[in-house]
Amino acid sequence: MTTRPWTIPAAAAALCMAASMMAPAADAPSLDGTAWVLADLPGRALVKGTTATAQFAGNRLSGSDGCNSYSGTYTVKDSMLQVTSPLAATLRACPPDVTTQATSFMAVLTGAHSYRIRGGKLQLLSASGEVQATMAPQPQSLTGTSWQASGINNGKQAVVSLLQGTSVTMSFGADGRVSGSAGCNTYSAQYKSEGANLSFGQAGVTRKMCASPEGIMEQEQQFLRALTTVATMRRDGDRLELRTADGAIALTLRGGG
Repeated sequence: MTTRPWTIPAAAAALCMAASMMAPAADAPSLDGTAWVLADLPGRALVKGTTATAQFAGNRLSGSDGCNSYSGTYTVKDSMLQVTSPLAATLRACPPDVTTQATSFMAVLTGAHSYRIRGGKLQLLSASGEVQATMAPQPQSLTGTSWQASGINNGKQAVVSLLQGTSVTMSFGADGRVSGSAGCNTYSAQYKSEGANLSFGQAGVTRKMCASPEGIMEQEQQFLRALTTVATMRRDGDRLELRTADGAIALTLRGGG
């Protein structure tokens, strides 16, 4: 019996392809100290305006599923990845399409078998080597970004939400200055950022007085005081957390565009 010349090479190629799908990449870079933003869930269009993230630090994993924040632990051996399940998560209610996407992302994250870095992006793989999710690097620089405060340390060991109808903003310029609205007045200050370290100089503030809503001037002073206490920052997708040197939250912000 004769065999067609292409049969053996074709079979070998198929076996090689199957092996490459099953075998994890042995040279996968470490995940420790990396942060990522969800870029693709195969077969699903991501809901506009949502940001799902994953940050790896030591054996800790944390981030946002696009609706709620989560945290837990993970282990890596070579490129084999195991995430604790279930992860601890907040219980915020979100629209059905956001909740469905968040559930899918968390299922991929906790069910990941291995990972690889391709083209600078993190791919989470199933046991058969199929790509279940692709994540892009989380930008860490604040330069060129704008944010709106969602919580302010009031100086009384509490982080409080903003008064209804008020807005406190921060825009980070390439000239090393941050500026925005403190709620009533505008302000500007120098900032220094290096890795996770962030500090602000004394802010210059206009001198307008606002009568409403009640408490707006007190809120403004709380914001300006909190700004002087900032020592570190943590960016997680469209969320920014500024903390003091002893780890207390000074400001929480949303935006990042």
